[in-house]
Amino acid sequence: MISAGQLNRRIQVQRATRIPNGAGGFTLEWSDYGAPIFAMRRDVSDRELFEGGRLGSVLMTRFTVRSTAFTKTIRRTDRIVHEGMFFGIEGIKEVPPGKAFFEITAQTGLAGFSE
Repeated sequence: MISAGQLNRRIQVQRATRIPNGAGGFTLEWSDYGAPIFAMRRDVSDRELFEGGRLGSVLMTRFTVRSTAFTKTIRRTDRIVHEGMFFGIEGIKEVPPGKAFFEITAQTGLAGFSE
């Protein structure tokens, strides 16, 4: 059972909007979606990658949040911002008992690959 004291991290959900780039295509612009919410964070795996002559790393994390009207609208296409890191959402599932929580699996990294 998850207690309120375990939801001790503040996360911000962001949603992308497609903006015309003037050349017939689109770019994504990220903006905050809703207010910050409390979550429990659990890092589940990490690994290093070597690609294109550069070393990078990937961190897989699970965020647990209360099931609310807002958290039910979070999508896999959204992302989470926590402690200055951007996490792409890999999956969202209800967590028993009572399905009172959602577990969001998200990934950050490839730090060595971003420009």
